[in-house]
Amino acid sequence: MFTKGCRVIILFFLFLTLNPFPALCAGQKLCKVLVVMSYHESISWESGVRDGIEAALGETCEIRYRYLDTKYNFDRAAERAVEAYRFYQEYQPDGVLAVDDDAQSFFVVPYLKNKVETPVVFCGVNAEPEKYGYPASNVTGVLERAHFRESIAFLRQLVPTVHNICYLIADNPTGRSYYRQLTREAVTYPLKPAAIRMVTSLEQAKSVSRQLVKTCDSLFLITLEGLKDAAGVPLSEKDIFPVLVKSFNKPVIGVNAFSIRFGLLCAVVKSSREQGSMAARMLLAAMQGTSLSSLPITRNSDGKRMINVTVMKEMGIKARPVVLRGAELVTTIE
Repeated sequence: MFTKGCRVIILFFLFLTLNPFPALCAGQKLCKVLVVMSYHESISWESGVRDGIEAALGETCEIRYRYLDTKYNFDRAAERAVEAYRFYQEYQPDGVLAVDDDAQSFFVVPYLKNKVETPVVFCGVNAEPEKYGYPASNVTGVLERAHFRESIAFLRQLVPTVHNICYLIADNPTGRSYYRQLTREAVTYPLKPAAIRMVTSLEQAKSVSRQLVKTCDSLFLITLEGLKDAAGVPLSEKDIFPVLVKSFNKPVIGVNAFSIRFGLLCAVVKSSREQGSMAARMLLAAMQGTSLSSLPITRNSDGKRMINVTVMKEMGIKARPVVLRGAELVTTIE
């Protein structure tokens, strides 16, 4: 028989075996995580990613954020990346999450990829991973792919008279990645692409949309956050989308939940929360000792059908009940 003292020692070592992170007992965080976001803090996409990260890591990790602000201040991205790297050196995180493409180009590739032992997990990446040399010895992550095909099929269910579609895309790194996805996949879409146009300003977008309405039955708006107004001030999609919807005056669709609430008709939306949660869970596994070779690059899968009933009523669209079943119905944000 074991003495009482021996039993205490045995139980203590069993606890260490079962719980390799005993810091919890002292009320301390288990790990430190640095999150480098490509865009600004208030953008809806980054907020959703942050929600997913904190849902997965908030109970066990201390999380610090840095924002490169490339939608509004692309010219300062390299400078902000240097600041983020200095903070990385001071903070010495156990893991890094890098969100969206610009965080890869400006931060991970120059400073971390194959240069440090810290595990790095990306998410929200639209480009093919080979563009950044991924996977790397210390980098894996989650690719973001828009549900273009599914959104177009959904539009056709709502408006069967639509026979073609045009695309309006911001001429920036994210937009160019989406353009490449479109050109790879468009042959498989249920509507033929009548035109794909890249724009850099709201005035240009308005002009192009007025031209496209002559030949296009519908319009797909993609990643237009940061288009500049006549004074050169970057705009939010909340300001941009209502203007373009009005100038096109036919069905307009998008890819994100907030896009539909800003006045677009419908979409099968991708989830930024899913991106953040998937990447955070991969990073947690890496910080707990799982090799990155056992955590291969993956991609998002969740899609949710959304309809703006304000727009549907304004356009006189009478959808069959079966089309509405299971979709989230929202109204336009004023």
